[in-house]
Amino acid sequence: MPTDTGPVIDSHHHLWDLSMGRHPWLAPVGGVTALGDLTYLRRDYLVEDFRRDAAGTGVVGSVHVEALWDPARDPVEETAWLDSLPLRGGVAERCVAGCPLQDPRAEEILAAQARHGRVAGIRQTIRWHPDPAQRWSAEKYWETDAWQRGLSLLPRHGFLLELLMNPWAAQDVARLAAEHPGLTIVVNHCGSPMDRDAAGIARWRDGLAAMGAQKNIHLKLSNVPRYLSSPSAAVAHEVLDPCLEAFGAARCLWGSDYPVARRDTSYAHALDIFRGGIARLPAADQRALLHDNAARLYRFA
Repeated sequence: MPTDTGPVIDSHHHLWDLSMGRHPWLAPVGGVTALGDLTYLRRDYLVEDFRRDAAGTGVVGSVHVEALWDPARDPVEETAWLDSLPLRGGVAERCVAGCPLQDPRAEEILAAQARHGRVAGIRQTIRWHPDPAQRWSAEKYWETDAWQRGLSLLPRHGFLLELLMNPWAAQDVARLAAEHPGLTIVVNHCGSPMDRDAAGIARWRDGLAAMGAQKNIHLKLSNVPRYLSSPSAAVAHEVLDPCLEAFGAARCLWGSDYPVARRDTSYAHALDIFRGGIARLPAADQRALLHDNAARLYRFA
């Protein structure tokens, strides 16, 4: 099949101004953290930086995803900051915001987020690991009554639920989707197949199958190069084939994860890798993955 060269919606990127001091996870505290060496990320990434990276790639719109705003502060601040930027060219036309759903003020925070017209959903982190040193939280807070109450408020505002998770949490995500069939869930970063040994890949694929069986779960094929044996379209099948097998083209969508993905390749090359990896698919499926699915899920005009 010919490679799709039509319009693209980037369903996943971030913006930040480090002078604001709102992203403690990016603060220089010795270079290497549980997330790896973040030195390359410790600089501002604003609208013009994104536009420069995406120039000439066919991107006509994008979804800004909350960038782990300081949890000690009001997450609506990030959305208000986004609204204050000189947004143009479709950049951050829609956004996925933050809200600690277990917070007693969750209803108030969600209502405030909903007053910002670009907000289409709320992101949560559901990352579990048998090794406590690799957990992002001391407990499975997503199993608490408080979090479940907050979750039940999302449909009231027409919000989808976006999840940053890992394969160890896939069964929890599948169960969550089964318990809330009316809730649209979008899993980030291909389900984050960080462990590339045989056991890790098997765990990831089993998780994809469990989540893919729930028809209200969608999968972002974001930051694909990070999980490949080399940044090349020739090996894109390593990640794309299991994802598409589990979810189908109708429930997958492309995202750059810039500037986080800058570690592995340029924006244009990342998109070329993805386009090459899906070139064998029918033209309608390629368009869906690159544009139409994101336009529908995030309610682009």
